[in-house]
Amino acid sequence: MSLNAATMPAGAVLDVLYAGWQAQSAGGLTASWMLHGRPGVGKSQVVQQLADRIGARLFDLRLTTIEPQDLRGLPYYDHEARRTVWYRPEDLPDDPATPSILFLDELTAASPYLQPTVYGLLQERRVGRHVLPDAVFIVAAGNTVEDGAIAYEMGTALSDRLVHLHMVAEANDWIENYAVPKGLSPAVAAFLRGRPDLLDTTEEALQQGQMIACTPRAWERTSQIMQAISDRSTRQAMIAGTLGVAAAAEFSAVADDIAASVHVGEMIEADATARLALYPQSLHGLNALVFGLVGAADKDTMPAVIEVMETLRHLAEKRPEPVFAALPLAELCAFGFEMLMAKALKQDLVAAFAASPAYAAYAADRQAAGLS
Repeated sequence: MSLNAATMPAGAVLDVLYAGWQAQSAGGLTASWMLHGRPGVGKSQVVQQLADRIGARLFDLRLTTIEPQDLRGLPYYDHEARRTVWYRPEDLPDDPATPSILFLDELTAASPYLQPTVYGLLQERRVGRHVLPDAVFIVAAGNTVEDGAIAYEMGTALSDRLVHLHMVAEANDWIENYAVPKGLSPAVAAFLRGRPDLLDTTEEALQQGQMIACTPRAWERTSQIMQAISDRSTRQAMIAGTLGVAAAAEFSAVADDIAASVHVGEMIEADATARLALYPQSLHGLNALVFGLVGAADKDTMPAVIEVMETLRHLAEKRPEPVFAALPLAELCAFGFEMLMAKALKQDLVAAFAASPAYAAYAADRQAAGLS
């Protein structure tokens, strides 16, 4: 059965869910949402981001690990009332004053015997006599049979109770809306900006009968390995077991170049003359520098970060190496300032831009060129 729902990257899915939460809070819409997507595409991360954005408690139920009675609760006999009473499970939210997200993960992999119990949660927002408070937002997620995951076809009785969103991996969206805000390794972000086709290789791996595929989840784990393991051979074995041998070899070659040429902390501390000699001479290196600068920016470092970013566009004039003339320096600078400004707006660091002569020169040149 094909999924005839809107297909969108994670950032757009997050925006749709947030709009759904706002509409539910205003009393205009009550719905249950279903995120479809390949394994590792980032469905759980989007739900966690939504919880963080709205300040909600996250109740994460992995439906493959529970039985129907785990949702319904356990009965006991009330001898005085001469009736059976059900103990409500603690995994269901019951606080009417606190925003909560009930996340029903792996819905399509859950036992068919469990699905009728889930029907009531999705449609009537209740299990037995327990009714979910109005402050609870319901999101489910799952894979399809075509993804190579363990999954059951979703019947119409279940699908009709949900608003469906088809989530796909898109490199720029994942880098800007997840990798950079989460502080993932600049080497990962820089590599995927140059090789966006390697963000998600699940379909190719399935066609070739390979067990390991690149996914957003695998790249996040690769970032953790990069930051935690110092020995190169050990790190390489771990990354190969995460991405597959071919992708790991290509990534590691770029990561080695970045490690040798990108010195974010040193550049922030250096004066303008010493700093100029520290800019890397490869596109991967400059991309990593941009992501590293955004990650390093805070109240204390922002003035220097702005200066390093602004100088980037002048490298062809200020450095003798001919390679800089062939690189998209203006585009890299503009891309970096977009991410840096977004971070400044979120963290109340915008004053540093107003006080920066470097940014004033950048903005003036953009305005003169009709670009802003």
